[in-house]
Amino acid sequence: MDQGKDDGAAFLGFFAEVSAFDQMVRALVEARLPKGFQWSQFAVLNHLYLAGEGQTPVALARTFEVPKTSMTHTLIVLEKHGLVRIEPNPRDGRSKLVWLTPKGRTLRGVAITALEPDLAALGRSVTEESLAPLRQALFALRAAMEAVRGD
Repeated sequence: MDQGKDDGAAFLGFFAEVSAFDQMVRALVEARLPKGFQWSQFAVLNHLYLAGEGQTPVALARTFEVPKTSMTHTLIVLEKHGLVRIEPNPRDGRSKLVWLTPKGRTLRGVAITALEPDLAALGRSVTEESLAPLRQALFALRAAMEAVRGD
């Protein structure tokens, strides 16, 4: 086998593991969310909490690699439930900015609290120190993929 085929197989095998892991995480989180809420909604709340509020729907769609229409739908559902507030962008008046509401912060907290026993169980098998290099490697791979994609 030539080097290019080996590299491709290694990446595809890695992507398959990441995909399986992603499905497991989604299933775990959705099982702990209040009835009727989905992973995609929690992911937006969590992202706004961790990465900062006041992002545009376009920026959120890009972050989650979904069409703007899909993100708009998710945001409408979150707004309907009082979990986010969508306001005009004071800098340009055309775009919108998304903010967590107190209810949105509370729902995220409820979900995190429900996940704590699962996270504690994982912590007994996998240490935070062992995750650090993996997280760095995933960050580097994501940056490389963004460069290949043209971001």
